[in-house]
Amino acid sequence: MNKKIINWILVFLWAGVIFFFSHQPDLKSGFPNQWDFVLRKLAHISEYAVLTFLLFRALNGNQLNKKKILFFSFLISFLYAISDEYHQTFILGRNGAVRDVLIDSIGMILVVWYKISK
Repeated sequence: MNKKIINWILVFLWAGVIFFFSHQPDLKSGFPNQWDFVLRKLAHISEYAVLTFLLFRALNGNQLNKKKILFFSFLISFLYAISDEYHQTFILGRNGAVRDVLIDSIGMILVVWYKISK
């Protein structure tokens, strides 16, 4: 199978993983509240770092320069984070939060920063 197709399949699979976890009514870890909060927010950062990285790989090789690829990788991830938080408003026991989009953005920014520094 073509490498470009595989890269896009990975993007959509990962977006599906994010959607699946967002669709769960309760994702408490069972740890004390402070640890549970930290672990869930680290998961937010990680899942959107991975999404941004996968988008970078999928968009790479197009007729765009590296800065534009990074911009579009960030933008698509950011818009997905917004839609994901909106999606959570329909799930019993969940709510959408602007704060979580900002936390998701940390993962996106880390990938962009890493790719720019290379």
